[in-house]
Amino acid sequence: MAPLLQVRNLTVAFDTPAGVIHAVNDVSYDLEDGETLGIVGESGSGKSVHVLAMAGLIAKPPGRIVSGQVLFEGRDLLKMPEAELRDLRGGRIGFVFQDPMTSLNPVLTVERQLVEVLMRHQGTTWALARTRAVELLDLVRIPDAERRIGQYPHQFSGGMRQRVMIAIGVACNPRLLIADEATTALDVTVQAQILDMMRDLKRAFGTTIIWITHDMGVVAGLADTVQVMYAGRVMERGPVDALFEDPRSAYTWGLLQSLPTQERRDAGRLHQIPGSPPDLSLPQIGDPFAPRNIFATPRCFQETPPLRQVANGVPGHLAAAWYDLRAALAARAAGDAA
Repeated sequence: MAPLLQVRNLTVAFDTPAGVIHAVNDVSYDLEDGETLGIVGESGSGKSVHVLAMAGLIAKPPGRIVSGQVLFEGRDLLKMPEAELRDLRGGRIGFVFQDPMTSLNPVLTVERQLVEVLMRHQGTTWALARTRAVELLDLVRIPDAERRIGQYPHQFSGGMRQRVMIAIGVACNPRLLIADEATTALDVTVQAQILDMMRDLKRAFGTTIIWITHDMGVVAGLADTVQVMYAGRVMERGPVDALFEDPRSAYTWGLLQSLPTQERRDAGRLHQIPGSPPDLSLPQIGDPFAPRNIFATPRCFQETPPLRQVANGVPGHLAAAWYDLRAALAARAAGDAA
């Protein structure tokens, strides 16, 4: 069977007074039915823009899709009429956005916002939709759902509002759920509760998930596959265990080295990736991470590396790198020992 989602050579740009911003550059990947894909990277790496673009949610202008193909259930989203896209969004494709206070309508009750989604995409009556809405709030572990459904977003805590957003996202049992920084603004206890809830929802409905985040720890606990993005490109992609235990991109390695561990706390400092992300209004020559990469070779500055299967790695572990990170790290360790 074909993958649920096939992204091919997606390129997105924004026309601004300062010039053209090349936000997403030649991104390609497949997402299998039932898979959870974690997408990580620094701000401005193209994580959110590429999923919003493929769902028709970027403003045009200034945004535009330069090239590419996005097949969802075999149909190209980029060529789909807007009316058909509206039918998919909220129905077959669900969304959970980062800040529920700006995503939820402050002047409408939670009941109104949940019921409208169900009536719009499932054609049910108000009474049946309300019954289902209460069930959804119970599902996302909001206590006293029958009473609280009639309240407004400001009457909920931040964690509860995010649960409401998740309830709206899964209301129509979507084939694909896109969660963009869904736990970033929450404390670690609420974050852990929501991740547990997402795992329960995935088991209950078999939902395919794209989880966009800065937090490598969240990805380690939730994702099947990890995709690392930088400067609008995919730098590395692979099964979560393989990528965490055996990174092959220096950028992935730098992100992992930045995670706080007891050993690094004892040493008194965390690893820091030197430099800053590139200016995406300028042409990118070679590997975009090369100026910040201590393992870069001359070829890295001259030629863009393709995303390809890594040598001596598990199938499906891909990296865009001209250098051999394993050998570079081994040589560095030998030099430190000497």
